[in-house]
Amino acid sequence: MKSAVTICLVPEARQGPFVFHDGLEAGCRAAAELGFDAVEVFPESAAGLPTEQLRGLLATHGLALAAVGTGAGWVKHGLSLCHADAAIRRRAWDFIGEIVDVAGAFGATAIIGSMQGRSDAAVSRAAALEHLAEALRELGGRAAAHGQVLLYEPLNRYETNLFNRQADAAEWLRSRGIRHVKLLCDLFHMNIEEADLAAALVACGDLVGHVHWADSDRRAVGLGHTDVAPVVAALESIGYRGFLSAEVFPLPTPQDAARQSLASFRHHIARLAP
Repeated sequence: MKSAVTICLVPEARQGPFVFHDGLEAGCRAAAELGFDAVEVFPESAAGLPTEQLRGLLATHGLALAAVGTGAGWVKHGLSLCHADAAIRRRAWDFIGEIVDVAGAFGATAIIGSMQGRSDAAVSRAAALEHLAEALRELGGRAAAHGQVLLYEPLNRYETNLFNRQADAAEWLRSRGIRHVKLLCDLFHMNIEEADLAAALVACGDLVGHVHWADSDRRAVGLGHTDVAPVVAALESIGYRGFLSAEVFPLPTPQDAARQSLASFRHHIARLAP
């Protein structure tokens, strides 16, 4: 497993759970100096991601790009894949699709979290799930054209009413035959929704595509009450070799959050060594 840390480039999300908020250059430099393997970037849009600068920074600092988030589509523009208005759904598809292409050019995945939307009085659950399935099929195929998968993130009950539990989302993906899509398993959301985090990961098996390494209070692992030892053991048991990415609040400072995240990663991964 590999370590990653988040860099947010969306001013409207400055209060969000991302470690670095002061630009790509500062974020990549800090990530490399601390010893992370990769960065996970949240841009304002595909066009708003300075790809040449990013490519140069990754090369200079020996970092990989773990994933690219799409949440600005919701935060800045109110776009979602389950909106009642078909034109808005199409704009959401296009917004995500462009990020899929940018991420794919770096050999990275794109994340669908907040942009999944929710069912409401205007969109029944059945209709919302049809909209979601259609979008994931199309966008998953677009990711596959780059040799990548698309990441779908079940969120907690306060953020969506579509899928909150990992195994429910995995079963739905399998039952719908939706290919090229894996789950982003966020330990913060899982702490709210899962009775047993480790068992939930084992139930998802090879559909676990990415992990957000966060404690119960959305701070760095070790600053809350989540026992991550069984989580790491579960990931090892299913052969997961992807990223554990720190999507956490920059508390008490960004550097402190990053250091604690990496220290917790190293402590638990080192325990796997024979």
